[in-house]
Amino acid sequence: MTQLTAPPASTAAVGAHDALGSPWPASARPGPGGDLLVGGVGLAESAERFGTPLYVLDEAEVRARARAYRRALPHADVLYAAKAFLCSAMADWVAEEGLGLDVCSSGELWLAVSAGFPAQRILLHGNAKSPAELRLARRLRVGRIVIDGPAEIARLAALVAADTPQKVLVRVVPGIAAGHHAAVRTGVGGQKFGFPIDGGDAAHAIARVLDQPGLELVGLHCHLGSQITEVGPYLEAVDALVRLMVEVRDRHGVELPELDLGGGHGIRYLPGDEELGLAEFAVRVTDRLAVRCAESDLEVPRLLVEPGRAVAGPAGVAVYRVLSVKHGSDGRCFAAVDGGMSDNPRPALYGSPYSVRLVGRRSEAGAARVDVVGRHCEAGDVLVRDAVLPADLRPGDLLAVPAAGAYQLSMASGYNLVGRPAVAAVRDGRARLLIRRETVEDFRLREVGR
Repeated sequence: MTQLTAPPASTAAVGAHDALGSPWPASARPGPGGDLLVGGVGLAESAERFGTPLYVLDEAEVRARARAYRRALPHADVLYAAKAFLCSAMADWVAEEGLGLDVCSSGELWLAVSAGFPAQRILLHGNAKSPAELRLARRLRVGRIVIDGPAEIARLAALVAADTPQKVLVRVVPGIAAGHHAAVRTGVGGQKFGFPIDGGDAAHAIARVLDQPGLELVGLHCHLGSQITEVGPYLEAVDALVRLMVEVRDRHGVELPELDLGGGHGIRYLPGDEELGLAEFAVRVTDRLAVRCAESDLEVPRLLVEPGRAVAGPAGVAVYRVLSVKHGSDGRCFAAVDGGMSDNPRPALYGSPYSVRLVGRRSEAGAARVDVVGRHCEAGDVLVRDAVLPADLRPGDLLAVPAAGAYQLSMASGYNLVGRPAVAAVRDGRARLLIRRETVEDFRLREVGR
């Protein structure tokens, strides 16, 4: 479902449930000639300047959301999950707002450090870290490494001298299913991440880590899934991890100083969607942690959280140009745009819903149901099904999709050798290019022989 008029200005604080539940950036305002302003810059204006498909990032929205986490959780470490979307500018923004960084590949690590992000504020994730990635992490002196599998214990221990220990956390699987809105559930067994608590795998991994003089076990880590909009699963995770911390203390005489609850905080993709309430999350999780630790006579560990989508997602808007409009005899209408599953695979992978609206011109026509589809030679390349758009939609029109800042460009591909879109930042009425458009020449330059 979509809006045919420009979304109203949102004055609600980040994380608050405003009455309209808009998925657009807070700065979104109606512009002249049917345009939509984001960060004071027209989307149609940006499309004309930088071309389409185009991803527009509202810098002020990113910063406001980062600050909201710092205010809500002043005694916790907040690490931005780079896998949601990372570029040098994003690394700068979150660093300047006081966040750490959670990376899960050598590419993300290299980009962040090359951009000047302090390595001590970086946490390295990944279920299959290569020996080369572990060596790089050690050479760059990353602050923490999350151990996700048994092979990593030996590999990392072999790289570390006892006099320069590496701080590590052990990722455990608490056996908690995220809420019914969650797109992906990683807190239960049967998937590739971490060590299950049930069955003793987590306890065995912890014992092995504690036996390595070069590894300093500083805490436990878990991740429950993605697009979680309820606080309840996080409270259950606190209970499960505190119980495990008590076992570690009783068995090994060690009190772990950190507890990482991961991320997965849900955002709005459609008007009226639920999102995770940050204020409620912060109060209830920190209270629950304090109570459970007091009951077990444990020192309260430092809390870590890893929001990615909740920081970047609402700040992004994707802008496409309509290439064709096809009206079938069965009454169906397809509007094909110049992007698709190569820049946003989420609808094809997960059936993820999105909102979409016309920008750049006014329409007095009535509404029509339209499937907004991509340009790729793939039946599943559908961006928005059954969208409500003006009945006079035509080639050359611009369509904008909100909540596009996370898990779109970071998951983008070169399918059909279609290059990845450009990325522009907007703020205070100015736009600047962050990432240039990928071209056919970029693909050709990768070839080394025939």
